[in-house]
Amino acid sequence: MSLIGNILWIVFGGGFVLFCEYLLGGLVMCITIIGIPFGIQSFKLARLALFPFGKDIVSTRRSGGCLALIFNIIWLFTGGLAIALTHLVFALLCAITIIGIPFAQQHIKLALLGLMPFGKELD
Repeated sequence: MSLIGNILWIVFGGGFVLFCEYLLGGLVMCITIIGIPFGIQSFKLARLALFPFGKDIVSTRRSGGCLALIFNIIWLFTGGLAIALTHLVFALLCAITIIGIPFAQQHIKLALLGLMPFGKELD
C-alpha cells in the first residue's frame, strides 16, 4: 500500500518538487563546513519528501545532547519554522477533501521533521 501512496505522492502531491528543493537546499548548505550538519538534515527531509509513505520519524538513542538542541534552535530560526508552517498550510489544503487526507498526514510528518530535525531519524 505504501508503494501506491508514494507513487501518487510523487505524481499528485508534489513529492518530486519537494525532493528537488530540499536536495538543492542541502547542496547549498554543504558549501561551507559550518553548514554541513544542516545540509545533512536537509537531505533527510529530501528523502522523506520523496517517499513519505511507510516511513516513521523516531528519536535516536543518542540524540546529540546539548549540541543537537543548539542546532535545532539555529535550524528553527533560520528556516525550520517556515518549513513547518508551509507544510501545515499544505496539510490543511489537502485535508479539505477526503482523498487528500493521507497526503495531509504526510505533510504533518514533514512539518514535524522540518521543525526540529536533529536527534531524529527515519525508520
